[in-house]
Amino acid sequence: MSTNNHTKYDEDFKKSLVSLYQNGKTQAQLCKEYGVSQSALGKWVKQYSTVEMDDGDVLTAKQVKELQKRNAHLEEENLILKKAIAIFTPRSNND
Repeated sequence: MSTNNHTKYDEDFKKSLVSLYQNGKTQAQLCKEYGVSQSALGKWVKQYSTVEMDDGDVLTAKQVKELQKRNAHLEEENLILKKAIAIFTPRSNND
């Protein structure tokens, strides 16, 4: 029988620690004070840190990563469509 040593923290707790970190507390202080691992806190900081956009929207790092993936996928689709157009568009004798 295996035991699970991972404690499940709720999202509000994670966001609170990230906020404390962004407001000056060190990761070491937070880990000691709240009993979380350095790796977990580092992951949360990456996941819940925010980026403010020019239009005032605020995105999490996770949302930025998802947008980057989506952008790469769309760029790939666009390239495929350009190649398909080049293949299937008849050339005139004037080219």
